[in-house]
Amino acid sequence: MVRKLRKAVCVILPLLIVGCSTKVARVESDSTMDLSGRWNDTDSRLVSEAMIKDALDQRWIFKWESENKKPTVIVGKVVNKSHEHINVETFTKDVERSLLNSGRVRFVASKSERDEIREERADQQEFASAETRSDFGEEKGADLMMSGSINTIVDQEGKKAVIYYQINMELKEMESNEKVWIGEKKIKKYVERASTKF
Repeated sequence: MVRKLRKAVCVILPLLIVGCSTKVARVESDSTMDLSGRWNDTDSRLVSEAMIKDALDQRWIFKWESENKKPTVIVGKVVNKSHEHINVETFTKDVERSLLNSGRVRFVASKSERDEIREERADQQEFASAETRSDFGEEKGADLMMSGSINTIVDQEGKKAVIYYQINMELKEMESNEKVWIGEKKIKKYVERASTKF
């Protein structure tokens, strides 16, 4: 009896372990997958690409190009006003990448990045040789700042919902505070869930 029980355990236990194991599959990083209906990497990439395409098709850029110059841009705050937790830094990096890769603008480091660079520059003054150290007071200033917000409206009835995202971005001249571009991108998702929590 004990021997039969041991045999049964030896047969069943591996099957239970295999049945409960986690499965992972590698997918292309630019593939579209939407498991939860919430903001995701695809939304971030598509919105940033659409925003930058629109921004670079507008008149403000021609002012610089007519003078044979590339404007220097910095990304300021992008505020998450939505009902979801959204990693805004991922979105701002997508915006920076799309703008920089266009080849039509230059970028300067953000405030937090500048603090880190300045700390390194201060360290160089003491420890790097005179011919290789970077000097203070030689930073390039930004001509324009891009900032914006992510908003949502949720229309829910029971286990069904429509989630509406509105992303607004603005480009402002640093010296005059003049807004030279305002962009808007909208996403609408229909989501049906097993639970009523959205």
